[in-house]
Amino acid sequence: MLQKEFQFYLDNQRILVERYNGKFLVIKDEEVKGAYDSQASAYKEASKAFEIGTFLIQHCLAGAESYTQTFHSLVLTNLLFA
Repeated sequence: MLQKEFQFYLDNQRILVERYNGKFLVIKDEEVKGAYDSQASAYKEASKAFEIGTFLIQHCLAGAESYTQTFHSLVLTNLLFA
């Protein structure tokens, strides 16, 4: 649902990092609507202005680490070493 907003971030990541490095961006309609110091403040302010589910909050950092998550599961580890 927010694919356009995420693609906007990817397409403009280098420029956005130069301008907003380390901030949490609120992206809606392929435009940065705000830049905040925390994810919580970005959410709080964006939810006042926009309907939930219509905006993306993206941590603005160089590289794929800002939009890639790795999950580690103890269940998998326990199965492998049981």
